[in-house]
Amino acid sequence: MEFRVPAIWRDPGAPADSFYEVRPECTDVPKTRFRIKAGKTLSARKWHAAFSPEGHLDIGKTLSRIQHGGIHPSIRGEVWEFLLGCYDPKSTFDEREQIRQRRRVQYARWKEECHNMFPLIGSGRFVTAPIITEDGKAVQDPIVLLQTNPHGAVLTPQNTSQATTGIATNGTASASMEPEFSFVETLQPSSHVILDKKEIQWKLTLHQIGLDVVRTDRPLVFYEKQENLSKLWDILAIYAWIDKDVGYCQGMSDLCSPMIMLLNDEADAFWCFERLMRRLRGNFRCTESSVGVEAQLGNLAAITQVIDPKLHQHIETLGGGDYLFAFRMIMVLFRREFSFGDSLYLWEMMWALEYDPDLFSMYEEPDLAGEKADGPKGKAKSIRQCGKFERENMRNGAKNSDAPLPISIFLVASVLKDKSSKLLQEARGLDDVVKILNDMTGNLDAKKACSGAMKLHKKYLKKAKKP
Repeated sequence: MEFRVPAIWRDPGAPADSFYEVRPECTDVPKTRFRIKAGKTLSARKWHAAFSPEGHLDIGKTLSRIQHGGIHPSIRGEVWEFLLGCYDPKSTFDEREQIRQRRRVQYARWKEECHNMFPLIGSGRFVTAPIITEDGKAVQDPIVLLQTNPHGAVLTPQNTSQATTGIATNGTASASMEPEFSFVETLQPSSHVILDKKEIQWKLTLHQIGLDVVRTDRPLVFYEKQENLSKLWDILAIYAWIDKDVGYCQGMSDLCSPMIMLLNDEADAFWCFERLMRRLRGNFRCTESSVGVEAQLGNLAAITQVIDPKLHQHIETLGGGDYLFAFRMIMVLFRREFSFGDSLYLWEMMWALEYDPDLFSMYEEPDLAGEKADGPKGKAKSIRQCGKFERENMRNGAKNSDAPLPISIFLVASVLKDKSSKLLQEARGLDDVVKILNDMTGNLDAKKACSGAMKLHKKYLKKAKKP
């Protein structure tokens, strides 16, 4: 007979909010539900014990722990590097250190290349006003002059009225206008016209990145520091330069922000973000006729039609058949629906459930990934090393399809299913749908959402198989 511990005796766990301190004046920020629980949350001790003396990681044991209780905030960054495919769990400590150093050198090269085009990269400052016109001419604007002034601080949109007074945001008088003009002339002489279209396009996005940076995770004490804002701007600016197909799009700052907080080294944070973008960049790719995320919204519609036909029909009747109301949830992986701490907990559970041990090989050597998937001498990869969601895909042959559906789509479908009766009864227009979904902010349970997504995934695979 199984003995169950009464709920009143169970360890409620330690709150995780102390690791992501919120400014005291931000009283409307949702509290984090995630609790650090002994025996359930992946602790530093359990994490380090999962490595062999040479550095090989028993990823299977680690995944199980993460799926049940998340990761302790003190080790979150280094665990994420494995979950996102930065490193191969079969590698040694020495091999990973070599890769880390090689990547840091590569990042430094890209940063220097960007700095040579626009010296504010890596300077500890950033811009929130346009610096260039679409035809490649430098913008001679008072705000830009103050923001690029080597003696002044960055001006944020709320403080642009100070531009004419020469006062920087730190309350100190900036240098006189004459040296500011000469500095901008050094950055980009007004008579000089940039002809390279890629450079123009990149420079046109720099101020937009700056505007998003000052809006990202503003309640957090971490982003009160200028150096952290600048680091976020640098990483996003450099990524926009190297990924010319996608560049920069709104929402990327929400995805990158946690990396800056969890990994002290800027280059390591960049590579973690770059690996996350490998999964998500398709959502951000735009053409003249479509936005990448439309494909995922179409998948969401197809899933909802299978698992909850009444709700799907109701949404179509309201004119929401394109499912655009779910755009934000998919683009930034529920960052706005959960507290900061809970969104990180959700992400790591998703990545643990989706984990594929061939991830590192697929990213590093895409041409060899297919061969390596079968392992040496045709041996199949160990199912134990895969996440639970990945295992279901393997068992049902879903991995053989052109585009296996990510767990994030099933998460959104799970949320819709959970709110199905409310949506059917109360939604009389798309505004009502948006309001009902917005009311969930801070009231969702990450673990319950993942559990619901797994159940829907299983149900969908079974129904989709039927002729």
